[in-house]
Parts: sequence; structure tokens; C-alpha cells
Amino acid sequence: MALNNLNYPLDFKFKISTLASDFNITDRNGNYVAYVRQKMFKLKEDVIVFNDESKSKELFRIKANKWIDFNSSYSLTEVATGRSFGRLARKGMRSIWKASYDVLDGNDQAKFKIQEDNAWVRFFDGMVGEIPVIGMFTGYFLNPTYTVSGIDGKAYFKLKKMPSFFGRRFQLDRLVDINDDDESAVILSLLMMTLLERARG
Repeated sequence: MALNNLNYPLDFKFKISTLASDFNITDRNGNYVAYVRQKMFKLKEDVIVFNDESKSKELFRIKANKWIDFNSSYSLTEVATGRSFGRLARKGMRSIWKASYDVLDGNDQAKFKIQEDNAWVRFFDGMVGEIPVIGMFTGYFLNPTYTVSGIDGKAYFKLKKMPSFFGRRFQLDRLVDINDDDESAVILSLLMMTLLERARG
């Protein structure tokens, strides 16, 4: 099962009732697309994408290839078939200032780039977020956006952090059509990136 034929935009909504970084993905009509759970207390990130909140069926696994490290990458695998959709690679030290990731195919060739649009939003979010009480409300007015571009420079997807308490909502929109495998690889990469960037604040 690939992540295709979806009704965009997709909403990512984090649950605040669990200790784990769990979130639901629904389409524009409110229909379930997937349920994402990041395993807790792991030295390497391990994320499972389920069919829905019942967690009755594992669809995909996203696993880090090494311990916490600036150059970690994350394999994207379909559970039922073992098929690899490639991996997400974090762009090292550059990500400290402005989030930047590469989406690589099964042959380790770069196919897409995910970049944060405005680094100043992260900067001010980090500063204001440290202020007691006020920091809880930064999710309403400091909301970064991320663009997924192909190696041809064309923008394919846009991910936005939506105004919400504790920054718990994101919205993903597809800007142009894309083939099925690439679409699955990009969506899985954005799931992992959202977990990583949200954890950083």
C-alpha cells in the first residue's frame, strides 16, 4: 500500500493526551489516512505508521540508521512487502539554523529537498518559547513553513505549521502531481521531519 490517491490538504494533528509523539493524519474530508507513533525511550528513532488509531495494521516503518547524530538518516520501508522507498537524510550542521533535508531514492540518489522557508521564524520561536506562560502560545503566531522541491527546482509540496495550542497541528498540501512512489517517499519523509522539527521546538 502506497500513500497515493489522497484528498489534499492532509492534516497532521498531534495527541496531547499521550507521552509518545503520536499524531493522526486525515484528509480534507476528515477521513483517516494514517496514525503515526514514535516509539519512546529508543536510542535510535523508530516510527511506525499504522492504518488508523486502532493500530491494528502496520503500514510503514521509519528507522534511524545510527544513534543521535547530526548526519542521521532514516530508512522508509513498507511493512507488508519490505519495499524501500529510500531514505530521509538530515543536512548536518546547516539544520541548526535552517531545517534542510534530502529525500533519497533506493539507489541513494537525491530526488527531493525539504527546506524551511524562513529561518527567522524558528529563531524567534526559540527565544519567545523560553518565556514562562507566554511561550505556551507561540504556536498561535510563530508558525514555520517547509517546501519540498525536486532536483529540477520545482516546488511539489508545502507543509505548514498551523496556529494551535502547543503547536500540535500541521497541514500538508500538494502543489503539482507526482508519481506514486515519489509521493509515498515524500510523505513518509515529511512525517519523520515533522517529528524531528517539532521536538526541536
